[in-house]
Amino acid sequence: MRIAAGGMLRVLLVLCAIAGVEIVLPVAAVAQGGQKRVMTLYATRRDAQVVVIGDRILQDMLGDGLPGGVDYYSEYLDQGRFFDADYQTAFRDSLTLKYARYRFDLVVAVGNVPLDFVARNQDGLFNNVPVVYFLEQPRQFVHPNATGFTVATSLGPTVSFARALQPALQHVFVVTSSRGTFESDARAQLRPFESQLEVTYLSGLPTQALEARLRTLPTESMVLYVNVDRDGADQNFRPLDYLDRVSAVANAPVYSWVDSTIGHGVIGGSLKSQEAEFQAIGKTALRVLRGEAAGGIPPSSPDLDVLQADWRQLQRWGISESRLPAGTIVRFREPSVWNQYRVYIVGAVAALLAQTALIVGLLVQRRARRKAERQVLENQGALISSYDRIRDLGGRLLTAQEAERARIAGELHDDIGQQLVLLAVDLQTMERQVDDSARAMMLEALGRIDGIQRSTHDLSHRLHPAKLRLIGLIPALEGLQREFSHSAVHVTFTHPPISRPFPADVTLCVFRVAQEALQNAVKHGGARAVSVHLDGTTDLMLRIEDDGRGFDVDGAWGSGLGLVSMRERVEALGGTFIVQSDQGRGTRIAIRIPLAADVTVAAAG
Repeated sequence: MRIAAGGMLRVLLVLCAIAGVEIVLPVAAVAQGGQKRVMTLYATRRDAQVVVIGDRILQDMLGDGLPGGVDYYSEYLDQGRFFDADYQTAFRDSLTLKYARYRFDLVVAVGNVPLDFVARNQDGLFNNVPVVYFLEQPRQFVHPNATGFTVATSLGPTVSFARALQPALQHVFVVTSSRGTFESDARAQLRPFESQLEVTYLSGLPTQALEARLRTLPTESMVLYVNVDRDGADQNFRPLDYLDRVSAVANAPVYSWVDSTIGHGVIGGSLKSQEAEFQAIGKTALRVLRGEAAGGIPPSSPDLDVLQADWRQLQRWGISESRLPAGTIVRFREPSVWNQYRVYIVGAVAALLAQTALIVGLLVQRRARRKAERQVLENQGALISSYDRIRDLGGRLLTAQEAERARIAGELHDDIGQQLVLLAVDLQTMERQVDDSARAMMLEALGRIDGIQRSTHDLSHRLHPAKLRLIGLIPALEGLQREFSHSAVHVTFTHPPISRPFPADVTLCVFRVAQEALQNAVKHGGARAVSVHLDGTTDLMLRIEDDGRGFDVDGAWGSGLGLVSMRERVEALGGTFIVQSDQGRGTRIAIRIPLAADVTVAAAG
């Protein structure tokens, strides 16, 4: 039975919402009295810069401005990744389930997609909930109790800013996504400049093609970065991460339209202040939460653009600050020599004394450093000695463990096993002397004793397999293959022909590693197929691979003794132990143990 992609996404989101209910129910118990409950809906990923700034400002403003505090939530309609109706339907269902016990006092919609989502659900999820919105495109929004701001993306002033800094500017290259309205909005705003400048739109290109184009721009060019969250090869990106790549390869200055891009390689521009944006939203939200009807507050379009420039980028492109328009805020300016060193310039004597004190301080520091270096060397030697003692102790523990296993196996085989045999003989003798009803019970008891004997024998073999000592490593590994192979698991074992046996300690080490790895693959990994390969052409090498569910290797070292014991066994013989695993992609274990010169293992051919 096939399930549509949208349906699967919907099921996953609902399951996530179920988990969310369990997490947030305790919060509902404390959201009482005068505390207000607010949800902010974003059209971006949760790690976007607008989310970081918005949540910080709104939580601070609403928490400080309301006597009872605020119970604040954020949700994310990631339009960069999911733009289909099924996703929004599943998103609605997940929110309905997640917040079934809540009633919000205010919804903040940041962007057109969240606002459309609120409009479609105002009779259900957001019934009678006031709305404060922030849009970048004018639109009609019918809601009985809503207000907000419309601040259009402003690209023209940034181009004018660039022309002031580059008077000979001839070419404008616009980098933007081809999805949504980014490209169409940019074309509409830059159309007045097309009679004076050559405007080229680099939209919808694969990233490699775009970077190749940006490396070879003509002279007297600029790059205007609008937004890219998915390239022409359908790869998703964080817009600011993509800007880092653009500014790194472009051979012309880069400009933008929002202040979050400052510090990511852009010179600057007429930049919308995101802090001012959320300050305005927060002030209006406080008015609504204090009892004022949102529908009675007129929507507005405040001017949030501020001329800003990155001093470091001006230096990079050799642009003089004198060309900056009046009122431009210059950021990341490095202090001048006078501001840094005026104390030393004014007082030569003070400088001389300071230098003398510095020299004395350096001598004292050198002495202290040498003392610290000696201490580090001593501590290092102590650590090495401690490590050697621990490694020796680990080897002794493994040896003692094997000896104890052998003793217990012998007890099981020689004592308990023999007693079970005698008990079976006694029952067989008695069986011939009793009536039919008692004979049936004795026959059943004999069957149980036979099962106990086999279990005791198998346990004795796993604790200390006699065949390992008697017939060698290859038959013992073949026995493991048969032991772990059944209807649900298929184990294969391959090896080249072996001409001489391996040393006893090496044989035991390899057997125990294979035994532990097979047990982990079947019991914990849920493997269906396991391959074991032994090779002794030069050094002894064992490789075990399975198709199980895999695990987190780093986290597993501290959660169990299986991997630790395998590694300790191998390293005690001077070998190397490697384990690789990925979630859902199985596990691979490889060991290599160097063989002594007198141990010869020859492969056929």
